[in-house]
Amino acid sequence: MKIKRERKYLRGKRMTKKHLKRLNIPKTWDVKKKGIKYIKRPLPGPHSFKYGVALSVFLRDVLKIANTNKEAKYIMNNNEVLIDGIRRRDDKFVVGFMDTISIPSTKEYFRVVFNKKGKLDYIKIDEKESKLKICKIKGKRMYKGLQINLSDGRNILTDKKDCKVGDGVLIEFPKQNIKDVIKLDRGSLVFLIGGKHTGKIANVVEIKNSVMKCSTKEGDFETLKKYAFTIGKEKPLIKVEE
Repeated sequence: MKIKRERKYLRGKRMTKKHLKRLNIPKTWDVKKKGIKYIKRPLPGPHSFKYGVALSVFLRDVLKIANTNKEAKYIMNNNEVLIDGIRRRDDKFVVGFMDTISIPSTKEYFRVVFNKKGKLDYIKIDEKESKLKICKIKGKRMYKGLQINLSDGRNILTDKKDCKVGDGVLIEFPKQNIKDVIKLDRGSLVFLIGGKHTGKIANVVEIKNSVMKCSTKEGDFETLKKYAFTIGKEKPLIKVEE
């Protein structure tokens, strides 16, 4: 008896999976694992598979402004959904941490954040806040000046030469102007996006190589430096919690 094997390669190239079972969704998705067998797999985009959700899934299962995938598609096809100020119609477009979702027709604005359970959630913001976003600097290079590579896939040319990898930048839409650079240093305010302290806002006490000591009202703890997402010095520059 021949056993059918999953076809992973086509003409020597690895095939990208187009389906996703609910049982295999990342732990960061705030979606029920029981129910319909399959769920929408997000396309590769500005966020990784672990930290991003398909737009139609976020509208239906998290924001709950649509009851079905068909309703979510209808809303997007009517140009009613803006992600970071840009209209999106693709139901598989990936939405992730710090993205702003705007629905001008109903005057509703949201920001994607992590809750205390480590799940991708949302908070309500106003129209002015929907034009602001903090991104983390993932890399930088010289190209017609200094180019910084950000956590949401953006590459921006800037004259701010004091910024370093790991720092945060406050961006204003739609022109993508850098309003401020937020240093990752002692005393900085950070939003933790990984580990068992995901979703917490803490002050940096000390940084030693890749380990960082943080302080909150509940007490002090250590976590990895790569989990830190700077959001301000004494208080957040944008709204990140209710």
